[in-house]
Amino acid sequence: MECAEVLDLQRKSYKIEADLIGTDEIPPLKETFEQLQGCGETFIGCYIDGKLAGAISYLKKGKVLDIYRMMVHPEFFRRGIAKKLIAQLEQIGYSEMIVSTGAANTPAIELYEKLGFERQNDSVVGNGLVIANFKKCQV
Repeated sequence: MECAEVLDLQRKSYKIEADLIGTDEIPPLKETFEQLQGCGETFIGCYIDGKLAGAISYLKKGKVLDIYRMMVHPEFFRRGIAKKLIAQLEQIGYSEMIVSTGAANTPAIELYEKLGFERQNDSVVGNGLVIANFKKCQV
């Protein structure tokens, strides 16, 4: 997976989230190639017909998997890509997995809840943006 194709996917994917939550003041839309390249996260991608259809990134802190990015290309929405990417993360081994999304991002919230994540306390960042935080413990 090349950084340029991840950055392109990220911009297309997070533009949809920005529209859903009503602001484009989200870090992935402002990130440069160099910032993405130096982020230190581990990425897993999903290709369909040679095109990067989705990607997930995470940092592992002890036994906690912290999902930093969940991206699906708009052309590939509703095909189970995010579910498959999270399933791959579950193979790594963890005590808990955490993820956050805009509280107004209903499709992401429904996905995480469907996959067994439990909503924690919401938080407010920056210009009043409400963030929904989720946690899933290994069974």
